[in-house]
Amino acid sequence: MKIQIIKYFKQLSITRKVILILITILVIGYIFCLPRQLFHVPYSTVVTDRNGELLGARIASDGQWRFPPRTTTPEKIKQCLITFEDRHFYRHWGVNPVSISRAAYQNLKNKRIVSGGSTLTMQTIRLARNESRTFGEKFIEMILATRLEFRASKEKILSMYISHAPFGGNVVGLDAATWRYFGHPAEELSWAEAAMLAVLPNAPAMIHLSKSRQLLLNKRNRLLKQLYARKIIDNSTYELAISEPLPDEPHPLPQTAPHLVSRFYQERNGKYSISTIDRGIQTQIENAAERWSNEFNRSDIRNLAILVIDIRTNQVVAYCGNVNFERKQAGNQVDVIQAPRSTGSILKPFLYYAMLQEGSLLPHTLLPDIPVNINGFTPQNFSLQFEGAVPASEALARSLNIPAVTMLQRYGVPKFHTFLRQIGLKTINRPASHYGLSLILGGAEATLWDVTNAYAYMGRSLLQLPQTECSLLLADAEGSGESEVFASGKSTDTFQSGAAWQTFNALTEVNRPEEIDWKSIPSMHPIAWKTGT
Repeated sequence: MKIQIIKYFKQLSITRKVILILITILVIGYIFCLPRQLFHVPYSTVVTDRNGELLGARIASDGQWRFPPRTTTPEKIKQCLITFEDRHFYRHWGVNPVSISRAAYQNLKNKRIVSGGSTLTMQTIRLARNESRTFGEKFIEMILATRLEFRASKEKILSMYISHAPFGGNVVGLDAATWRYFGHPAEELSWAEAAMLAVLPNAPAMIHLSKSRQLLLNKRNRLLKQLYARKIIDNSTYELAISEPLPDEPHPLPQTAPHLVSRFYQERNGKYSISTIDRGIQTQIENAAERWSNEFNRSDIRNLAILVIDIRTNQVVAYCGNVNFERKQAGNQVDVIQAPRSTGSILKPFLYYAMLQEGSLLPHTLLPDIPVNINGFTPQNFSLQFEGAVPASEALARSLNIPAVTMLQRYGVPKFHTFLRQIGLKTINRPASHYGLSLILGGAEATLWDVTNAYAYMGRSLLQLPQTECSLLLADAEGSGESEVFASGKSTDTFQSGAAWQTFNALTEVNRPEEIDWKSIPSMHPIAWKTGT
């Protein structure tokens, strides 16, 4: 076959050979004329909760509110766009000859550009190229538009257009526009809202909320009338839609879990991320943090953080990195969950567990709570009192310092230091000799993230579940799983259920900061907890 083609080519005249070569070059050029990636623009960082509700976003690096591209277009905005911009969108191959001819006639008649005749596919190419509008550029857009029709489906082209269309000011794309103008996702658009957004990209610099509002309203209502005339909407829907007012001004984006959104911005910049956060729980936690912050402010304590992990799913359901994020003072924008802080007494349960597990301690083992001096180190209890002989479980529940130091001296600082590293306390990274016996009383620093994960490991051991670092990322826009940025995936089998149960059982005796006797109320749940002042 190949030989026959060569023979046939040799038999052709020079003119036909030249024509054939030119045609081949043109076909190859047409095939490869469209870049693999059309848009090379930065995107905003967008974070939602586990159910897709927006938690917050950070502006793109070029100062535009441009959310990551959509893969679908809501039905209302689709109908409005096609009716307003390109009624034959599903019947042409990127170029509508009738529209082009009509636009050319109108432009020549008026001796200026009054109509472009561009299809939605051509407008998508223009948005991607971002070149000046000339006749030569229009011809290039037509060529590339037909090529795009071969590559992508109509739905894909529509989603590309709606993701990059300008909507006035620094708002680009449907998702950013719906949140900025209406304060809700695109899937909840009313017909009036969809119609307003459909007419905005046509002249976003001339007509928008703060300029020529009446013209914008008139264009929106004309489009609604066309939708009614084409029987896309019924009479009652039309009447309700035209009575709906335009929004007064752009809405601020949600600011839920702002420290988490900032973390995603640093580590997943420009991506759309579905987090493991439950927005309902997150809101409750943030309200609780604000109430306690008001109390603590009296003692000049201005920063606090809360991390909530669902033990069974091993996912973070609430992430409150600090309070008063918007104030930009007193370190309120610092994510305390990720910041190393003194461990205080929070490591005592781990020492208790370790000694139980190796058999060198039992819950009722008596420990001395008497004045001691260990090479000049004289630990004191918070109460400045001494209890004599105290059962180990009670010493843990009451967080007595002297028994804890005695336990660490018996167990060995190097061995406990190794244990803490095994359970994921990464910031305890100096030699054991650097900390000494003060390691158990706050002589080291750890992050709330690491400490909470370590306690979660212990809790998951009781449920016979894998002991792995909890996750923050449920999926991204492409539906892929969590990123190693947010969960290392490393597994540990350090904790065994027997000693873990004994440890938690002792911690249920910790006095709660409540004025009531919680044990006398049947509806109150037992809680194992530990303070770490």
